Amino acid sequence: MNLPNMLTMVRMFLVPLLVVVLLTEFEGHRILGVPKELVGAAIFGFASVTDWLDGYLARRRRQVTWLGQMLDPIADKLLTSAAFISLVQLGLAPAWMVALIIGREFAITGLRSFAHTRGIAMPASPLGKIKMASQVTAILLLILGWGPLPWLAPIGHAALWVVMIAAVTSAVDYYRRFQRLLNAHVTDVNVARARRIG
Repeated sequence: MNLPNMLTMVRMFLVPLLVVVLLTEFEGHRILGVPKELVGAAIFGFASVTDWLDGYLARRRRQVTWLGQMLDPIADKLLTSAAFISLVQLGLAPAWMVALIIGREFAITGLRSFAHTRGIAMPASPLGKIKMASQVTAILLLILGWGPLPWLAPIGHAALWVVMIAAVTSAVDYYRRFQRLLNAHVTDVNVARARRIG
């Protein structure tokens, strides 16, 4: 297993640790003397950095693999979904917004998987990357605003609206791209079939 894939696996292993830190009642609300909100934010922040780092290293070292391409989006969705669900449990994020955001993740994953079965590649779009960046920002702001930096909470809630808008916009963009690519793919298949018959 290469380094980029190992970083992806590390991100997946950090998910349960993040949930335990956020949802467990520690004495004095501290872990080894550090506010648990800071520990949770550090875990989530580090995991988010590995998301950028594994892709960068895979491209730089020419270590892009099928396993990495499969695991990376799964690790991303596990991390953000676990964080959002924990925030709902803590009363820091509205359940309906989180349900919409996570529902979008499953819908787009299904769409991309279906496209793959038809031989259509659908790489992440710029809008999808903006959505991911806004998710990371909103989650960090909400975690930190819950504890030592309460003035960040309103900014976190505003960022959550940005996440929702980006999620819906990017979902529409993915659907339009899929329709366009599917139509082009069907046309290519029909042309190839006509040439074989002719």
